[in-house]
Amino acid sequence: MPRKILTHTVALTCTALLASSCILYRNDKNEPLDGAAIEGLANGSTTAQQALDLLGAPNDVIQLGNRSAWYYEFSKSKTAGIWLLLVVISGTDTRTDRLWLFFDENGILRHHGATLAAGRAGFSLPWSDPHSNVPRVGTEQAR
Repeated sequence: MPRKILTHTVALTCTALLASSCILYRNDKNEPLDGAAIEGLANGSTTAQQALDLLGAPNDVIQLGNRSAWYYEFSKSKTAGIWLLLVVISGTDTRTDRLWLFFDENGILRHHGATLAAGRAGFSLPWSDPHSNVPRVGTEQAR
């Protein structure tokens, strides 16, 4: 009888080891924002057409009377996990780059602001901090 239990235990252990796996998944939404292109924007002189040429089409355009606001967004999600037979343990970190451009009635850029955080998305399991080893230098700017 003990030999039968040992055989079943070994078989169950081998099955559990063969049926387990790791999961790594990344998902990007929209086109990444180019920091150099954002640096090329100048309040008071950049036209709407120049902004369009630099950055492409915005995700959203909001009419504010004769003025307009353009919104750009890029998000990155990273998921890490462990699959053990019927149990899945995973963690997801989603970070977003955002850019707002405000144009006057003549299509001249008056104000803009950006938060560039998508590059800080990290893989992690639920019990760890995804940002403990990711630098936070030069990721936010406003003008």
